[in-house]
Amino acid sequence: MNVPFRPIVSALFRSRAGAILVAAQVAIALAVLVNAVYMVKQRVDLINRPTGIDVDNIFVVGATGFTKDLNYRAMLDEDLTWIRSLPGVVGVTATNSVPLSGGGSSDYVKMTPNAKGGRQTLVNYFHFNEQGAETLGLKIIAGRWFTKEEVQPPGNSLFAVYSGPIVVTKDYADRLFPNGDALGKTVYGSSSQPLTIIGIVDHMLGSWLTGVDHPSDIMYMAFQPSGPGTRYIVRTKPGLRDQLMRKVEAELGPRNVTRSVTYVRTLQLYKDRSYVTARNMSIYLSTVTVLLLGITSLGVFALATFNVSTRTKQVGTRRAVGARRRDIVAHFLVENWMITTTGVMIGCMLALAAGHVLSIEYELPRVDLYYIVGGVLVMWAVGLGAAWHPSRRAARISPALATRTI
Repeated sequence: MNVPFRPIVSALFRSRAGAILVAAQVAIALAVLVNAVYMVKQRVDLINRPTGIDVDNIFVVGATGFTKDLNYRAMLDEDLTWIRSLPGVVGVTATNSVPLSGGGSSDYVKMTPNAKGGRQTLVNYFHFNEQGAETLGLKIIAGRWFTKEEVQPPGNSLFAVYSGPIVVTKDYADRLFPNGDALGKTVYGSSSQPLTIIGIVDHMLGSWLTGVDHPSDIMYMAFQPSGPGTRYIVRTKPGLRDQLMRKVEAELGPRNVTRSVTYVRTLQLYKDRSYVTARNMSIYLSTVTVLLLGITSLGVFALATFNVSTRTKQVGTRRAVGARRRDIVAHFLVENWMITTTGVMIGCMLALAAGHVLSIEYELPRVDLYYIVGGVLVMWAVGLGAAWHPSRRAARISPALATRTI
């Protein structure tokens, strides 16, 4: 196959305006492609990270008392007893806040009772009963969960007044005690009340899935949440969630006329809401990237078509002196490959520069080099694919056209 590089370069310099514009378009497209795909991958990983919770089989019930005759403690006991009695329910607990929901409670835990001095950490905390671990599907890797006798009755359920056993996630235990000896240790609440770690949970994401440094720093307290409103977290056997949701929604309210059931929602709904910004950003970036690749393909296609239409006599002359069709195809493909490669080289530098700015301004990880390699291959494929049809069209030019006046 005869590919004359010097004539190709000479032809490009004679009509360099279009080539420069297409190369610039390729460079910008590569820079956007690499960083957009990398950012989408970061968000997909964020959305798909394990929660440590049996999300698919859990729903949440909101209940609020609204009369002066409400006996909140009796309401809790009756509701929990009835929901537990339903066939297919694995566990149920009342809670102060819903995991993965984007809203919850947090406070500081200190290593010493002294308010001044000593290390303290911010922790997301939950009030659960003796079925809390089973209800969420948590895996206890050390110690134990609360017993029924340890669960304190509803009242002033502020963290500042709670003093009793706690369970923590492994991530939080390791942050408190890097040597791995958290079990049995005592830490102190914001009011210097002692809190003894009796169990450690393998993993769980808390109330806030984005915008926090340590989403898996969780502490559980044996506490019934205060009223007059509460939330029940219910876990079912696989496949029974929707059926039991309808039953609870229809039958729980009439069992106690001093309160109302305000909502029944899946835990998956809360999770989806918390990730909606990340998901929308992924869709937006993916759409922009696809559109930009399409525009770049059109640019390469337009330039190749223009070159073919303006070099009809030149192509006919080459065909008349013995050039084969595949030689003509190779000529235009190599020409467009040179333009694309020039844009790719510039685009690599732009991609690295843009990645550096994003890592500084938005604290994102640096772009991995294999994303750039992948982007280069994609742009080469886009460039060659867009130039293929005009190149085939040029190869069909008859040698007789060389004798005509253009």
